[in-house]
Amino acid sequence: MLPLAVRPVLDPGVGEGDHRRTVAGAGERVGAWNDVEVAADQVIACLGGDRVRSGRLAEALVAAGPAAAGTVTGQVQVFDKGGRPATDLADVAVYVDGARTKAAPARATMAMKRKNFVPRLVVVAVGTTVAFPNEDPILHNVFSVSGENRFDLDLYRTSKVGSWTFQYPGVVRVYCNIHPQMSGVVLVRDNPYFAKTGEDGSFGTPDVPAGKYVLKAWHERGGEAAQEITVTTRGETDVKLTLDAASYKRLPHKNKFGKEYGTDEKY
Repeated sequence: MLPLAVRPVLDPGVGEGDHRRTVAGAGERVGAWNDVEVAADQVIACLGGDRVRSGRLAEALVAAGPAAAGTVTGQVQVFDKGGRPATDLADVAVYVDGARTKAAPARATMAMKRKNFVPRLVVVAVGTTVAFPNEDPILHNVFSVSGENRFDLDLYRTSKVGSWTFQYPGVVRVYCNIHPQMSGVVLVRDNPYFAKTGEDGSFGTPDVPAGKYVLKAWHERGGEAAQEITVTTRGETDVKLTLDAASYKRLPHKNKFGKEYGTDEKY
């Protein structure tokens, strides 16, 4: 049988015939499961043969159980001009950078309501489809020109729900091509360890594999803050992050054609 606590992760860069695997931990508790690499012949030897079929090897590795993980919790503070605490702490995204776990695609919603995007910020995994329902009795045209995540859903009324699947990580700034005051953000992550803060700025991200990472907080006005963290299996990793929004100045953006908005709203 396999040694105690062998932790495998398939190497996506290796073909089926090579059967190399990354494993971590055996016997004594180890820190980061991705810091220890064991060649495939060691695993195969545990199975009692010089070479085994990939299916049998995969079954044995899955049976080893989940990786050692911990919970990252903490508080984010945002300060506006004059050192005043910000009141929109629920619009802060917190995420673990450097984790190699792939996130599962999901579904999310950012509605258009009273000429606003609600919520103003959504945080999703790569491959997630975000719906943009129009809850106003007027036309809207959701679009973004943010790099590889650029999209244009054209004009539609309440009877239609436009949607877009985000395939690349990054900050996606979302606008309406008719109403320049409308803006929102879709923050797309390449791993599942992210969260939005509560109204008091608190957050919690469970099941983070033990190891060393960079924890980041992002806010539309406060920009980004980062702190190195070490996640262990012994309790929670508590972090406090501060964002400075004192120098923020909102700048006008262009419409989807790269031109200035008109002074009159037709819809």
